[in-house]
Amino acid sequence: MGESTQLQQKGKGNLKKHVITYICLAIGFILIGALTPDNPEEFGPISLIPAIFLVVYIFWTKRIVESLTLGAVLGYVMVYKWEFFSAFNEMLLGVLMDEDIAWLIIVCGLMGSIIALVEKSGGARAFGEWVATKAKGSRTSMLWTFICSALICVDDYLNVLTTGSCMTPINDRFKIPREMDAYIVDSTAAPACVLNPISTWGVFIAGLLEANAVAEKGMGVATYIKSIPFNFYAIAAVAVVLLVIAGVIPIFGPMKGAWKRVEEGGPLAPPGSEKIDIRAGGAQDVEPFTTPKIINFFLPILVLIGSTIAWGLDMQAGVLTTLAFIFVFYVFQGLDPEEFVDEMLRGLKNMLMPIVMVVLAFSFAAACEEIMFIDYVIDVATRFMTPQMLPFVVFLVFGITEFIMGISWGMYIIALPIVIPITLAIGGNPIVTVGAVAAAGTWGSHCCFYSDATILTSASTGCDNFRHAITQIPFGLIAGVVAGIGYLILGFTMF
Repeated sequence: MGESTQLQQKGKGNLKKHVITYICLAIGFILIGALTPDNPEEFGPISLIPAIFLVVYIFWTKRIVESLTLGAVLGYVMVYKWEFFSAFNEMLLGVLMDEDIAWLIIVCGLMGSIIALVEKSGGARAFGEWVATKAKGSRTSMLWTFICSALICVDDYLNVLTTGSCMTPINDRFKIPREMDAYIVDSTAAPACVLNPISTWGVFIAGLLEANAVAEKGMGVATYIKSIPFNFYAIAAVAVVLLVIAGVIPIFGPMKGAWKRVEEGGPLAPPGSEKIDIRAGGAQDVEPFTTPKIINFFLPILVLIGSTIAWGLDMQAGVLTTLAFIFVFYVFQGLDPEEFVDEMLRGLKNMLMPIVMVVLAFSFAAACEEIMFIDYVIDVATRFMTPQMLPFVVFLVFGITEFIMGISWGMYIIALPIVIPITLAIGGNPIVTVGAVAAAGTWGSHCCFYSDATILTSASTGCDNFRHAITQIPFGLIAGVVAGIGYLILGFTMF
């Protein structure tokens, strides 16, 4: 009875705290909306307010979904005042109807289905038993995770969802904190993809180079290859992962706390991870429909990678092809078609939270566009763009922009048409600038709490995305500082 009373009092105390918080937020939003100019072009430095609010609120509450929603609402209050609700409503509809979001929902949702089906076949269990014979300790298990991620360098979504779902159960056997697991997967995936010119990243940026007349028609990939040696962050990030695994760079900061939690007998995953864990829908309780065979793991993964490449790096086509293959392959082994559908739906359900978070991240990015956040940042940055400082300023400014907005490839679409003409106008090297822009997008995406890379890695490794981001940032900053120093040296030696 005493314990029940204490819980009730705690609940009332939390309710009172939440009510006070939301009343204060409502008053603050009203004041900000009333005091901001009617024309967003006059916002200037106040366009930074939603970004500052978002970062502070995330650190204060550790609630990403709520923070993104409130940050987007604040941006629309600043622009539309009392009519913000209608504009916000239209924005949500527009985001959900966006072709990129539709693609993401289909691809990520069906990737969840593929993972659930592989688990149902016993393939994941067989793969775990096979790797367990190769990985004799935590370091070799982490190295296998790195190798797996580095090899699947066709697309970062494919990479993190495949590597995370495959290697996390194995890393669990060696008592590796989920935060460490997520760090290795995330910090290998995008860097490996952006360094591969025939990945989705390479092909996308190559297309932008042709569209912005940096490369002649059909020469985008060849031009992009020239910029790869100047992507200092991607190179440094891969090197830092290996050095951390080898123990050359010691575990420190929040990541050290994660290791301590596990060493003291605590859970492998930080609190709250079940909300985003792709395996939280009962995968551990799934009974295979046949004797676990490693071929049930490898063949679907090989089909997924091969068909994605065969369809011209179209991951949606690759995912659909793989599901069709799995249906035939598993049904002939004894899987009931009705069970196939049930497992598909379980996998889709497990991806719901990550998809919602990505949609909200795009919504916040839309709010930042409304208040002309990027315009202000670029306007300030161009004052420091001398030929010598250009690579460093581009890397720093667009890295921070990506960290705030979490828009992934959208940043490249915005950045390249702006920085290339500036580079040519001040006598800079556009190939170096392209490398710096590519590096900035990778860096900002890694450190962002709500970027698609952070969210999907958290889902596939079963790690709360706030904890994943906060434990990854120190190592991302090491690689970022190394890259920044490299761009400063490059700028003052080349020009």
